[in-house]
Amino acid sequence: MVVRPSVDDYFGDWKAREALAQQMIPMIGMLEHKKGVQTFLYGRALNNRSTADIMKSHRRIREVARNELSEFESHPVLEAMCKLNLSSSQIDLGKLTVKYMGLCESQAHKPDINEFVEKELAHLIDADYKPVEKPTDVVLYGFGRIGRLLTRLLLEQTGNGQVMRLRAVVVRKSGEGDLVKRVNLLRNDSVHGPFEGTVRVDEENSRIIANGNIIHFIYSDGPDTLDYTEYDIHDALIIDNTGKWRDEEGLSLHLKSKGVSKVMLTAPGKGDLKNIVSGINHDMITPEDKIISAASCTTNAIAPILKLINERYGVVHGHVETVHAYTNDQNLIDNYHKADRRGRSAALNMVLTETGAATAVAKAVPELQGKLTGNAVRVPVANVSMAILSLTLENESTREDINEFIRNIALHSPIQNQIGYTESPDAVSSDFVGMREAATLDATATKAQGKNTILYLWYDNEFSYSSQVVRMVSKMAGVNYLTYPENEDLNI
Repeated sequence: MVVRPSVDDYFGDWKAREALAQQMIPMIGMLEHKKGVQTFLYGRALNNRSTADIMKSHRRIREVARNELSEFESHPVLEAMCKLNLSSSQIDLGKLTVKYMGLCESQAHKPDINEFVEKELAHLIDADYKPVEKPTDVVLYGFGRIGRLLTRLLLEQTGNGQVMRLRAVVVRKSGEGDLVKRVNLLRNDSVHGPFEGTVRVDEENSRIIANGNIIHFIYSDGPDTLDYTEYDIHDALIIDNTGKWRDEEGLSLHLKSKGVSKVMLTAPGKGDLKNIVSGINHDMITPEDKIISAASCTTNAIAPILKLINERYGVVHGHVETVHAYTNDQNLIDNYHKADRRGRSAALNMVLTETGAATAVAKAVPELQGKLTGNAVRVPVANVSMAILSLTLENESTREDINEFIRNIALHSPIQNQIGYTESPDAVSSDFVGMREAATLDATATKAQGKNTILYLWYDNEFSYSSQVVRMVSKMAGVNYLTYPENEDLNI
């Protein structure tokens, strides 16, 4: 590992790194908009990030990967990337830089950085390659909590518009000024903050222009009577985030509308619907699939780590307890609800309720069929939840071994986007608002004794899940990037 000299002038060091991070922003933007290159730092996207975000991403890698990666090292590598005629691709700048740092440490003479980068990225240079044959039109059916977050994420990932574009939102008209009210909910969110960008409202044409993207708002009382081709929308992927229809029969109504090709449900599917967790069983998606489910937020949070733990240690049985933020399904104050306890005030009570996530995991990880039970406690916080996994394993483990195993997975595996890792002794739920990983292991809380272990996983039940859905949309649309490192899909 390359060790930089200790810093005496902390402020000067900060300002120098800040200046480099500022210089990186237009370079990252140029790579995206002119060449279709997405830049990552150990799995975290750097596109559309602020100076502070870029610096924090570097800091996270130094803490979790325990190396000396900083802007001083990554900036010249990024400069070298910009000199190349790169094809549309996804490049992990962090891993490319660390490989160069290791080479500098092991060799007597520092290798030429331009030659190194050109050699490492040779498979991406002058390649006549597109990640998808034609851009996919995406339509949101519903515009609630998840729908609005999906809007933010899809717009953020529009890039040069050659992969996926959000074209329309379908809702039921609720009264005068409907469009303005919906847009105001998009612009400002009490949990996730302001929308990053600009939104113009064109009420006359029932559409908005968000970050330059024209998005039609279509008012309809049903999914089967629409003609999307009237809006120049073709072969659309519908993301149904209403939860009203959860089986194949109900969701097939979307396919009766003109201009629709495929449907994705943002809730657990019923019957024989494929329940897909990105990073775990996404390879089950085939070009012939017309309807799939993205499972639930909790299933997405727990399935990746449960699969890993089962593969390494073997799971005999276990219990999943979720400490879950309240949702719109509950009441602000006591009122009738068809489900037990959920009629009681969400803001004033801890509400013991059920979760289907423990059994639903088996749809993504069949080896765990019948091995898990589950319950949930809804608590008075607006967002971010915790899953507590109490597991009996086939093989003994230690706290240190489990934590190190998960830490390495979070940094160096094909599912690094699904799993985060923190050793912060003061971490609390609000620290994880806006996290994009499906779940983050709180390593300081891990318990292990013999064959018994307890793991504590944080997850943003809104944003983490929405990030997983967008990864699924990419897979269902058939998007397939060239990558560095090779064969490491940064979009899972």
